[in-house]
Amino acid sequence: MQDQLLLLVDENDKFSGQYAPREKCHFGKGIHHRAFAIIVYNKKKEILLQLRKHKLWDNFWDLTAASHPLHLKERDESYQEAGSRCLKAEFGFDVKLETLFGYNYFAKYGEHCENEYCALLAGEFNGKVKPDRKAVKDFKWQKLDALEKDVKKDKNKFTPWLIVALEELKKQAPDFLR
Repeated sequence: MQDQLLLLVDENDKFSGQYAPREKCHFGKGIHHRAFAIIVYNKKKEILLQLRKHKLWDNFWDLTAASHPLHLKERDESYQEAGSRCLKAEFGFDVKLETLFGYNYFAKYGEHCENEYCALLAGEFNGKVKPDRKAVKDFKWQKLDALEKDVKKDKNKFTPWLIVALEELKKQAPDFLR
């Protein structure tokens, strides 16, 4: 995690030409950087959710996956490349991902924070889920309306980017998985 360089962007996802270490981007007030969250759904229109096993937001329910495009030696990862890397590492599968939209958010977590432009990616998967138990405590498939009800009951069980993603889905893609 310390060696990862993240892409710094403005509120419109315009790359500044600068990079910063992941830890620095998530400490104190953070530095605004590029991130993504992934919704994998199946033919029953259920979303694959994960119970996180991470340094930040540990033991919170999250969308299928979330991470950052990275600066590699010769180039920067695209959202789709980074999303594929993340899905393979955490769940052992890959799907074609499309970008639904993006949103900005800020959330505190002790001395750490999230200060991100987050692209919401989505793709369909109907195979067997094989999570890496070093990264995922648990998982479940859930319908969008049931997830929205659960979040309404107790927001403290969910990652902040999941909550914002659900709010933005209502505004920007109201027919998604309905």
